[in-house]
Amino acid sequence: MAVMVQQQADDEEAMMLSVVRDLVREKVAPRAAQIDETEEFPWDIKELFAQNDLMGIPIPTEYGGLGGTFLTYVKVVEEIAKACASSSLIVAVQELGMLPILIGGSEEQKRRFLPSIASGEKIAAYALTEASSGSDALGSMRTRATRNGDTYTLDGQKIWITNGSVADVVCVFAVTDPAAGSRGVTAFVVEKGTSGFVVGKKERKMGIRGSPTVELIFDNCVIPAANRIGEEGEGFKIAMKVLDKSRPGIAAQALGIAAGALDYATNYAKERVAFGKPIGQHQGVGFMLADMLTEVESARMLLYEAARKCDAGSSDVSLWASMAKLKCGDVAMSVTTDAVQVLGGFGYSSEYPVERMMRDAKITQIYEGTQQIQRLVISRAMVGKAKTS
Repeated sequence: MAVMVQQQADDEEAMMLSVVRDLVREKVAPRAAQIDETEEFPWDIKELFAQNDLMGIPIPTEYGGLGGTFLTYVKVVEEIAKACASSSLIVAVQELGMLPILIGGSEEQKRRFLPSIASGEKIAAYALTEASSGSDALGSMRTRATRNGDTYTLDGQKIWITNGSVADVVCVFAVTDPAAGSRGVTAFVVEKGTSGFVVGKKERKMGIRGSPTVELIFDNCVIPAANRIGEEGEGFKIAMKVLDKSRPGIAAQALGIAAGALDYATNYAKERVAFGKPIGQHQGVGFMLADMLTEVESARMLLYEAARKCDAGSSDVSLWASMAKLKCGDVAMSVTTDAVQVLGGFGYSSEYPVERMMRDAKITQIYEGTQQIQRLVISRAMVGKAKTS
């Protein structure tokens, strides 16, 4: 019976990925350059994904999602990112934004928020980072949430919030107990249109330009206590659990960018002739392609194993999530840089997609925890954390 169930799941995943590949080839890839150039959120692509049930893959069926595995989810993000990193974030950030609710929310909150997120009717976002925090997002948090009977009042600012200007539902982290440090942080759901909730400056970025990254301002923003996720002080625990599943999602984006650049560079190397033969048959280029393929496939294996760890709820999931994010981010940067080199001068031109892929790749080494933070997590898992007096 278990074998039959697994075979059915594998067949369903294969069908979904086949649909996604068709959508990417026919609808997403032709729009990728324009999305990058205009720096506008692609609402048509969002609707396309919603119509094909891609916005709630890992959300359980009882809350309107597909109930798919995390492994399927990362494969979908990877396929989209092969053509357009900005479009892949529509799926990835939808997952990121709903995770605090799925992980720490009450049954009532899950039934209130998740169905509309799963259907794509509402867009979700995640608001943690502040101007003074960076990698120390929880320990240096200044946004405050003050209890007033049946409500909380939020005051503060968040920056670098992906899709923050288009989101209908934002999971926001704020300090409820300043004396408790990171253990005094609490998570809340803030809905679009709430008084005192304003979208601020939009960042102009090197890459992923079709995904708006904005400042969110909370000025005497009153929200119902019913929108608090978990108990006061549980924000740190929720945020850490979110990272275990959001980091592989970004790793999937990075892997997709690298794979897309490799595919383009390989095809180019087969067709571009120099000194009487395709440039890929010259050892200098051929060896580059061989190294690129080896790196992409090794990153893919690591990512898929991390995703399986997420599905299994393994105790070492944090380690594997960090290893996947570290490896895939570095591979994305190196492979896209080499793809530009394979194309030579054409690789430097915006008429070809590899320069965009190289620009898009860089952020995968920064957000959801820098590569230095990933190495810190990995090393601590190996040898422990230094004791302080």
